[in-house]
Amino acid sequence: MSFHDLGVSDEVVHALAQRGILAPFPIQSMVWEDARAGRDTLARSKTGSGKTLGFAIPIAERLDPDAQPLPAALVLVPTRELAQQVREDFEVVAAAKGLRVQAVYGGTHVREQARGVERSHVLIATPGRLDDLATRGLVRLDGISVLVLDEADRMLDMGFQPQVDRIVRRLPRDRQTMFFSATLDGAVGRIAEVYTRDPVLHEVAGYDRAVVEEADHRFISVPLHGKLAKLTELATAEGGLTLVFVNTKRAVDDLARRLKAEGVPALALHGDMRQEARDRSLKRFADGHVGVLVATDVAARGLDLDDITLVVNYDAPLDDKAYVHRVGRTARAGRAGTSITFVTPQQQGDISRMAARLDLHAEFELEGMKVMPPRTVFKGGPKGRRSAFRPPKRT
Repeated sequence: MSFHDLGVSDEVVHALAQRGILAPFPIQSMVWEDARAGRDTLARSKTGSGKTLGFAIPIAERLDPDAQPLPAALVLVPTRELAQQVREDFEVVAAAKGLRVQAVYGGTHVREQARGVERSHVLIATPGRLDDLATRGLVRLDGISVLVLDEADRMLDMGFQPQVDRIVRRLPRDRQTMFFSATLDGAVGRIAEVYTRDPVLHEVAGYDRAVVEEADHRFISVPLHGKLAKLTELATAEGGLTLVFVNTKRAVDDLARRLKAEGVPALALHGDMRQEARDRSLKRFADGHVGVLVATDVAARGLDLDDITLVVNYDAPLDDKAYVHRVGRTARAGRAGTSITFVTPQQQGDISRMAARLDLHAEFELEGMKVMPPRTVFKGGPKGRRSAFRPPKRT
């Protein structure tokens, strides 16, 4: 099926074709009719499955370029990097319909960002910055007819629910609300129930497996002091973009410095960097000028680059969800990708159990390592004791 078959306008079809986007991904086809008709919509699909165009195309088709007041559509996203990327994707279809798009996020001057909002049809925003702008009276939200929560699960994970609640209270009740998320369980599902009216649920078939099936999952046994040498070998051999995950901001700077000392150009990305430095690192990485980016989980949330061909878990993920999120940065938009997790002898038991829970036990055992049985819970004794892996605190 093509975009034209769905009923997308010629202007938007042409704009997409100019970017080499010729056919819709499953989630885009699924939500089109309901989203275009203005129904509240819940869309559950894995990261990298084309969710952005899933809501951008129907919004662009629905909005009136002469609408007043502005903005008329609001997309909430968890991070500033995702805000920038969603804006870039949205602008492709918005420009074809005579619509303007603005993004607001932290790390930049508040009043400078607010200047263009009242002339923009679509506002992409992080909850913290938008809440601040609305509280100061620098942004009007009474004209919003469409609300999208993109990566809603990540927003809640990052503690943005209070800001989202305050923002939603400022919006007109008579609006369309759409949730696009990797999961709609738990807290996300409860919020979706409150924010929406008789929503239609769409999810990609086979969603029961959480991990990115398109990626090649590998687990490599490596001694603790051999990780740098192995990463250097992998990064040197890799022809595409390599995203390396560590668990602390200090480790990001340290590993990037050590890679450079080994002759491997590398960039750092973490939350303590100034916005200009973050933007510079991301642009140089996205453009391929430097092929290795070292980041923490928080800094890389929402990172949406289709050309990342290798993800390396230099430090073990803190939990199953972190693993799925990290791997979701590769094998996007139908492209191939590889995920490699370093497994030290001390971590073999814990990582093997994670692999088993994610149905990756076969991939884990390919390296000759054994999947360990679930941990035993010991009861008895005055207080009882539970054997459980406690991940290091994130800094």
